[in-house]
Amino acid sequence: MIKINENYLKLQDSYLFSTIAKKVETYQKENPNKKIIKLGIGDVTLPLAKKIGEEIDKATQEMLKRETFKGYGPEQGYDFLKEKIIEMEYKKRGIEIQIDEIFISDGAKCDTANIQELFSDDNIIAITDPVYPVYLDTNIMAGRTGNYNKTTDTYENVVYMPANAENNFIPELPNKKVDMIYLCFPNNPTGTVLKKQELKKWVEYAKNNKSIILFDSAYEAFITEEDIAHSIYEIEGAKDVCIEFRSFSKTAGFTGVRCAYTIVPKQLKAYTKQGEEISINKLWNRRQCTKFNGVSYITQRAAQAIYTEEGQKQIKENINYYMENAKIILEGLKQAGYEVFGGKNAPYIWLKVPKNYTSWEFFDKLLEKANVVGTPGVGFGPSGEGYFRLTAFGSRQNTVEAMQRIKNMEK
Repeated sequence: MIKINENYLKLQDSYLFSTIAKKVETYQKENPNKKIIKLGIGDVTLPLAKKIGEEIDKATQEMLKRETFKGYGPEQGYDFLKEKIIEMEYKKRGIEIQIDEIFISDGAKCDTANIQELFSDDNIIAITDPVYPVYLDTNIMAGRTGNYNKTTDTYENVVYMPANAENNFIPELPNKKVDMIYLCFPNNPTGTVLKKQELKKWVEYAKNNKSIILFDSAYEAFITEEDIAHSIYEIEGAKDVCIEFRSFSKTAGFTGVRCAYTIVPKQLKAYTKQGEEISINKLWNRRQCTKFNGVSYITQRAAQAIYTEEGQKQIKENINYYMENAKIILEGLKQAGYEVFGGKNAPYIWLKVPKNYTSWEFFDKLLEKANVVGTPGVGFGPSGEGYFRLTAFGSRQNTVEAMQRIKNMEK
């Protein structure tokens, strides 16, 4: 008799964004003449930068010739891309990263999901609440959590760290020892950030408790304010306790191209039950060589183009476009009477729903009255109840129109 991994049965019936898609599909079928504006899922809408397209064409031509054809590449990624990452992302910030500490992948979502495989299933995890679902769900799948409590909307053996308006979206350090700490800043879904002095507390906690911080900085390119770390490694001692995840998805519009990278410092250690130090870098390398055949040559050449002078200029224009959308949403919601957060260092706007509404009830109201789609905050965790997320990745026209519809809805 074939048996299943029963940890999967602990998951909620449907992934958040699948539920949203089904609701929208049903409404559209019932109202075929309605124009629905989607500001829910964080998918980009601008095309790739011209320089990136040129490099894709060039690399494609190489693949059509026997003498320049590329088959399997290094599982860890080509050096030509990793060298540019070191130069443009880290060296200019005074951070020393070695080439074999960089692992090119097909997405930060994949890496943040897969990295937990390296760690014992009896480790205690801590997540900010609300949180991007993949951090929690993959640990549920691995058996690292207990059962789901429907009353509290939480899982056993998970430390939830609330981040809400009451604490200025600054989660408190765990009041008990935890082993794996998930942090995402600029934050998805709230769009908020932590200053360097706050991040320093987390690094110190991890060092004192021999914990590891899994730091998702997929949105660092959207930071506009000073004293906000673009990399966790700007914090002294972070390389001893932190893995950093980066992505080109939102930075350069690679949601359909797929390319990201993870930094695993060689001094980073985990421990056996007997207390023996083990290199996480070596384990991750072994895992990737076994389960991953690398990112395509064409894709990595496209990513390399981001770091050219033209590429940098073009992707910054796209980032500025989305951040202008964020400003439009932020100001539009304030004019409509909402309390809003985020939108200054991230392409996400987090708003408080009106009193007497749950997050899902507000979703239905927004869909039916304004034909605008967002994401219910409760889908990101119990502390997300009472909040709602909108993204700045729509077109300018749709963003402006959506805000006008919401203002009219509230009149």
